[in-house]
Amino acid sequence: VVMNNSVTKFILFGLTQDAGKQKAVFGIFLILYLATLFGNSLIMVTIKTSQTLGSPMYFFLFYLSFADACISTTTAPKLIVDALSGKKIISYNECMTQVFAAHFFGCMEIFVLIFMAFDRYVAICKPLRYTTIMSHHVCGILVILAWIGSCIHSSAQIFLALRLPFCGPNIIDHYFCDLQPLLKLACMDTYVINLLIVSNSGAICMLSFIILFLSYIVILYSLRNHSAEGRRKALSTCTSHFIVVVMFFGPCIFIYTRPPTTFPIDKMVAVFYTIGTPLLNPLIYTLRNTEVKNAMRKLWYRKM
Repeated sequence: VVMNNSVTKFILFGLTQDAGKQKAVFGIFLILYLATLFGNSLIMVTIKTSQTLGSPMYFFLFYLSFADACISTTTAPKLIVDALSGKKIISYNECMTQVFAAHFFGCMEIFVLIFMAFDRYVAICKPLRYTTIMSHHVCGILVILAWIGSCIHSSAQIFLALRLPFCGPNIIDHYFCDLQPLLKLACMDTYVINLLIVSNSGAICMLSFIILFLSYIVILYSLRNHSAEGRRKALSTCTSHFIVVVMFFGPCIFIYTRPPTTFPIDKMVAVFYTIGTPLLNPLIYTLRNTEVKNAMRKLWYRKM
């Protein structure tokens, strides 16, 4: 990366500067991160090895778990290591890489959640055409589109980040590199760049959430014609999915759809969608899904 500024590294403020609290941060987030990796890896292995989890819903759940594990890995290890370090230093290139990776896997998660909602819509509203519409070929194409779309989005974000000149202050009031805290350090008027960021990340978050919300209204409306057992099963699956959608999009909308201001609560909100949601997703999908739980039991007994 060719830099047009005098700053070659940044200092991350982290979640706290208190030495005692930093030890607590190390212990708590190490456990949370390992649990996140274990939970999401278990789902991916279960889906790949199970004979009964071959439907499109589980195909997309595999990629949701993959995105969760990656987005957590983008931020958590640095936070954990820095909790025991005197100075939380990150180089300019590492910072830009972190911006790209966080937005890439965050955007992939958004695409996968939309595809999962579409899958539920087809399964409930067009059951006779489900196998035709949601074929393995179509699902594969959708995942490829998710990779391409995520790359376009994160490339646009990193393009904006690379245009920011840094000539003095280099302390980022955050535990990882993101565009909002970087804008505060830039030696230029960032109004236009912030508008571009809001129109990119903010618009993706808002439009995606509106699309997902409307899709669930349509699904709920169509369930009136189903049997009581059919409604119960459909609502169980859709409720799990909607909980994940709200947990992920709530913090994203809060962070990326507002003027270039930062609040003390921003870091805790970021913790929720970069570490908390990836940890809770496996719990939500396994505790409320009998098929996944049965497949995990079979996998465990096979290993035994």
